[in-house]
Amino acid sequence: MTRELSQEVIAHIKQLEGFRSEAYPDPGSRDGTPWTIGYGQTRINGRAVRQGDTINEASAAAWIERELLRVSAVVERLVKVELTDNQHGALVSFTYNIGDQAFADSTLLRKLNAGQYDAVPAQLARWKFNDGKVMEGLINRRASEAGLWARGGFASSNTVAAQPPKEPSAIDAIVKDPGGLAGIGAAASGLIGAIADQPILQIGAVVLIGVLVWRFVIARKQADPA
Repeated sequence: MTRELSQEVIAHIKQLEGFRSEAYPDPGSRDGTPWTIGYGQTRINGRAVRQGDTINEASAAAWIERELLRVSAVVERLVKVELTDNQHGALVSFTYNIGDQAFADSTLLRKLNAGQYDAVPAQLARWKFNDGKVMEGLINRRASEAGLWARGGFASSNTVAAQPPKEPSAIDAIVKDPGGLAGIGAAASGLIGAIADQPILQIGAVVLIGVLVWRFVIARKQADPA
């Protein structure tokens, strides 16, 4: 049974794609191919989309929902570790964008199947090129997919039962460490340095660092009320 996608995830992917009623050329390719229509649709009526094709929103929405179910089955087959609904949805969005074979051959999938969940956001961020050029739209999309991947922790679905985290999070480990602030500083320096060429991810990193500092202060107050 194919894992169903929540309406929230479907809406998230539709927002990333954006709806276009008229066919338009790929902005990153030299010759404009593949032409696209609807919500990222490159084929219509059994053939490639071409200039002059049109589609209404209802037809495009029905098409992408069918296609996302197909992609969901591909992700479910290729990923060998457990995923939350949001993690699964992030990979469906990613695979819908880059293609089944590219996902199957990706370092991201290899690392994930080795249990390296924390490697996924950085691997997503690598996929920012189209025809050899860095695309701002792809940078934004990967940041959005990384955000979806990180959202919500453990979620209940038809395939993954709701459960608490099995181990303390990295954040908890830092805030409980007497040298926590030093740890936060070191982590912040390393994180921002690793994404120096990705301003959108840097904004997310600053927000994360703020959360770390806030949790550190709260944890310290709880541990020592005086």
